[in-house]
Amino acid sequence: MKTGRRAKDAGFLALFAALSLAAVGVGCAVARANGAPAGVWGRDLAAWAVGGLLAAAVGRWAGRRTLAGLLIAAPLGLAGTLLAAGQQGVHRWVDLGPVHMNVAEVLLPAAVVALAAMSDTRWAGLAGAVALGLLIAQPDASQATALGGAILAVVALRPLRGLWRMGAIVLVGVAVAAAWGRRDPLAPVPDVEGIIGLASALSPLVAMLAWVALAGAVLAPLVLSHVDARPVRMAAFALALYGVGSATAPLLGAFPVPLVGMGVSPILGFWLGAGLLAALARLGRRPAAP
Repeated sequence: MKTGRRAKDAGFLALFAALSLAAVGVGCAVARANGAPAGVWGRDLAAWAVGGLLAAAVGRWAGRRTLAGLLIAAPLGLAGTLLAAGQQGVHRWVDLGPVHMNVAEVLLPAAVVALAAMSDTRWAGLAGAVALGLLIAQPDASQATALGGAILAVVALRPLRGLWRMGAIVLVGVAVAAAWGRRDPLAPVPDVEGIIGLASALSPLVAMLAWVALAGAVLAPLVLSHVDARPVRMAAFALALYGVGSATAPLLGAFPVPLVGMGVSPILGFWLGAGLLAALARLGRRPAAP
């Protein structure tokens, strides 16, 4: 029984590794073909390797306190962006040495896994609500949509009374709409927000490969959506819907394309979320509140 569970956890991370590497690899090839220096696309490949090692460590050793810590880290990190220097009034990043990090893209994938796993505690819901409010303040409609989708997955799968469920759905919908209503003055960067367009210019087949690899990577958590433990199922759906929101938002506005577009933040973030989901599957039961 335990051996089978470990095999399924390892299989999920292996599947995500293959699909995410395909997405990152296609994006790097497109960027290179369009003149991006090796320091740009090479950094994404390095981030994929580092993220894989991080996910393996998290999947092997993370416990209930790690879940709580990563959930708390999300609103704290998002609040920190509001104190950092913004770009034309937009606050989404912090600088760690030479690396420009999008805090939401790094922290939210793991946070939605933790939120689903600890959704029976009131403070978990509060952490999610605060994070959603901070995304409105940044503003970041893409990440607000992704987080909103993850929260709705948890709401749908939790045994809530009808009034509470409806209230949560309405509040999330209002918050996401408010994020989209905020003006975003930043111009798109071709190899970040416009990477799919660059791929299409090279070949429709390259663009198709990018979409297929990206779709497979963000939906990979659904491999764990049929396990016996309900927290694992909820976390798998939450992480998948977060990924779908991140991947589809660029179709509606100038937002980064995760994994395929140039940028280390979503690569590290998705790896961290995948590792934490594998850790939750390893725990195999609902974690107690710390």
